[in-house]
Amino acid sequence: MPEEAHNYVLGSRPALDWVLRQYQVTTDKASGIVNDPNDWGRELGQPSYIVDLVKKVTTVSVETMRIVRELPTLTLD
Repeated sequence: MPEEAHNYVLGSRPALDWVLRQYQVTTDKASGIVNDPNDWGRELGQPSYIVDLVKKVTTVSVETMRIVRELPTLTLD
């Protein structure tokens, strides 16, 4: 993953970190119910859904940072 992908921040954290944190397999301590985000992709016949999402967010992050870097410097008169 390009390091630059971590420079695109939404709120207080990088967009890529947000996606990676949201799409983790978790188990509820009280009930023992497992939440596996991969199940949704499998049910729809898209087992690579999360991998594809990470690729898209990485591309958007890198391209957004490239565009921002190319913007002219703002001068206040």
